[in-house]
Amino acid sequence: MRQCPGRYVHREGKPVGGTEARDGTGGTEAGNDAGGTEAGSDAGGTDGGRGTHGTAEGRAPAALTTPRGRRPVVAALMLGMALAAIDGTIVSTAVPQIVGDLGGFTVFSWLFSGYLLAVTVTLPVYGKLSDTFGRKPVLIAGIILFLIGSLLCAAAWNMGALIAFRVIQGLGGGALQGTVQTIAADLYPLKERPRIQAKLSTVWATSAVAGPVVGGLLAGYADWRWIFLINLPVGAIALWLVVRHLHENEPARPRPKTRPRIDWAGALAVFATGTLLLTALVQGGVAWPWLSAPSLGLFAASAALAALTVVIERRAAEPIIPGWVWRRRTIASVNLALGAMGLLMVAPTVFLPTYAQSVLGLGPIAAGFVLSAMTLSWPVSAALSDRVYNRIGFRLTAIIGMSAALLILLAFPLLPYPGEPWQPALIMLLLGAALGLFQLPLIVGVQSTVGWAERGTTTASVLFCRQVGQSIGAAVFGAVANSVLAARLLDAPAPGLPDDLDAVARALEDPGALSAAATDHLRRAVDAAVDYVYIGAAGAAALALLALVVLAPRRFPVITETVSTEPVVSETVATETVVSETVATQTVTEPVATETDGKQDTSA
Repeated sequence: MRQCPGRYVHREGKPVGGTEARDGTGGTEAGNDAGGTEAGSDAGGTDGGRGTHGTAEGRAPAALTTPRGRRPVVAALMLGMALAAIDGTIVSTAVPQIVGDLGGFTVFSWLFSGYLLAVTVTLPVYGKLSDTFGRKPVLIAGIILFLIGSLLCAAAWNMGALIAFRVIQGLGGGALQGTVQTIAADLYPLKERPRIQAKLSTVWATSAVAGPVVGGLLAGYADWRWIFLINLPVGAIALWLVVRHLHENEPARPRPKTRPRIDWAGALAVFATGTLLLTALVQGGVAWPWLSAPSLGLFAASAALAALTVVIERRAAEPIIPGWVWRRRTIASVNLALGAMGLLMVAPTVFLPTYAQSVLGLGPIAAGFVLSAMTLSWPVSAALSDRVYNRIGFRLTAIIGMSAALLILLAFPLLPYPGEPWQPALIMLLLGAALGLFQLPLIVGVQSTVGWAERGTTTASVLFCRQVGQSIGAAVFGAVANSVLAARLLDAPAPGLPDDLDAVARALEDPGALSAAATDHLRRAVDAAVDYVYIGAAGAAALALLALVVLAPRRFPVITETVSTEPVVSETVATETVVSETVATQTVTEPVATETDGKQDTSA
């Protein structure tokens, strides 16, 4: 008999199966355990023990535990994820038309930076709100905000207005990214989660390929405003499916006597800290030098606000970023590991297209297909990863995946100059397979160590760290690439050659304006710069491995729900002693699978 964690119920709001018991003695709604307390959610807890915010899991109705019943909700999740996934790629191809119509060439990069800022800094806020008030209202609000932003973007009259409306889009995009991942974990039990995660990965892969094509067609043959208007029908369908088919009941735990309080001061502090930090990272080395007054001022203000945020969150009754996010070894290690992965992802996503065009001489579309090889193998690897982690565990599976990624990244500088397009494409194909084996087990594993009431916050913290890692990677690797270029161009065969990566790439778009020697020198300089970026990405992979080896517990403390009793909590503490907690009286009529480190032990 399948069952599904979460708290989703039939339209009439009745619990599925039997009576509503909260005494922990065999009722059908998981309430309190035998001792009258709620099931803890992490072996680490807040002090190395069980979590203080224990949760009790409700169960999904029969309609949502079958493939047919889940199908409309999964379709809504995939459409919602598509809105966020395709946004960046579809807009990038229309930048020349947008700038030609609205002007503002000097600030057009904020079309992407503003959206990224809004998505990143709102992730923790939406995660906490979804744990407090439910996933459905947060997801609906996110879709509506995204659609309002899209409509306003289509009506923008100048670049400043378009950037402001892109920020509104980002406010909705933050809710989409975090809440979709959380609902996916709520709907599917541990054993089936790779299916939905593979589907969501496929959405990202398809968007990476289809986005530039659709954006180019709309900008070239219709009008650039259609790249925003096309979001409206997609979002409307997703919104209807969510409203019609996703139903939530009150949590299975007892209601609090007082109304939940929103930590507005903490939310504002997190938003301000993230905005200043990401602005410093995005604009440093671009709008002003790294050691200039604006950069140093922004970093100093970010550090001061970060300290203030810690003080506010420690005093808050319901903090936006709870301390247990970093005190629990499992969650902290996954945060750091995926932050390092976000850092290394900058190498292929940002610098590989430049390499393909400037060194290999490919056009923009062909360069995009070189990168897309990674998006083809990633979802396949992710879908098959459960066959690995069910045998050897989440941690070891992720270590194998990142170790392979480390070797693959180190192989890139060994490619011949100028080489053939299939060579970097093969590297990307292998890298996608390795990262699929790394990311999905960690996300599935960390989501499985917490209950419903903490899953939104946990998922948001993981995605937040990954986004921050990408911003740091763009800043660090951009500085590395430009410094290598500057060093290589000191002995250039012709004077007056550009000395930064963007200017070199533009110069190589028209190689006829340069001498053969100058063109070859620039191409070799770009080749060397990208090689050093990939070496740096390999260093980021080593940091991810270090986080897993040193911090992550050997066995993830996975929470498993039983069929007709409270959740069974399988906890592994630092001494690797497994403690299985069940209710005093169980009415289990079929095997209960206790998940520890991805391994299954069946007991009656």
